[in-house]
Amino acid sequence: MSTAEAAEASTAAARDKYRSFLHDEAEKIQWRHGRPPTYDTVNQLFEEGRTKEWPKGSLEGTVQNAIKSWEMELTHKTRLQDFKSINPDKFKLIVNGREGLSAEETLKAGSYNALLKNSLPEEFKFYKAEEESFESSHEAFRSAFPRGFAWEVLSVYSGPPLIAFKFRHWGFFEGPFKGHAPTGEKVEFCGLGTLKVDESLRAEDVEIYYDPAELFGGLLKGSSIEDSTAAQGCPFPKKT
Repeated sequence: MSTAEAAEASTAAARDKYRSFLHDEAEKIQWRHGRPPTYDTVNQLFEEGRTKEWPKGSLEGTVQNAIKSWEMELTHKTRLQDFKSINPDKFKLIVNGREGLSAEETLKAGSYNALLKNSLPEEFKFYKAEEESFESSHEAFRSAFPRGFAWEVLSVYSGPPLIAFKFRHWGFFEGPFKGHAPTGEKVEFCGLGTLKVDESLRAEDVEIYYDPAELFGGLLKGSSIEDSTAAQGCPFPKKT
C-alpha cells in the first residue's frame, strides 16, 4: 500500500459514523481547539444506551446524523463560513417558543446557553445562561457528564422540507455540576422538534420544545459540595 493509500485508509477509519463534515477539508477549517474533535467516548455511550437503531439510509437515521453534525459544527467550528449543515443566511433557532437566535447569535452563545436561556423569575433559574460564556457553559456540562451527553432520534413524523421529530438526550451524572456532587445516576429528558431544510438539506429553521426541569431535576439531586466539605472538615459535634 502506498503512503497516499495508507493516509486515505487512516482518514476513512477515523471518520465518525454519526457526523458528516468532520474530516472534509479539515485542514482548511478553523477549529475551536485546533483540530477536529473525536467522539469515541460519547459514541460508545450512545451505542450502549440508545433505544432505537435506525437502518443506514433511513429517514430517522439521516435526521439523527444531520442534527449531530450541526451540533458538532456549532461546538467545534468558530466561523460560519466553515459550516455545511446549515444555511447561515437564513438559520434561526427557536427554543420553547422564545425569540429566535440567528446563526451568529447561536454560535456566540454556544449550544447549551442557546438551549437553556429562559425568562423565568430569578429564584427559579437553576442555570443562568446570560451569565455564562460559551467556554464556561461547555465546561460545566463536560464536568457533569465526563462520558458525554448522548442524543438520539426516537421518531420522525414528517420528511423534508419540514421535518418533525421526537428526541432523547441522556448522560450519567459522574462529575460535579455547579456546586452539586455527582450521583452517578442517569439524567435524561425527551423533547420535540421541527427542522426546516433547503434543497441541499441544510437547516434553515430549528425549533426545539422540551422541559428543562427534567434535566435539572437530575443534576440538582446531588448534595451541595460545600455542605459535604464542611461536614467532612469538622469531625466534632458543635457545642450547644
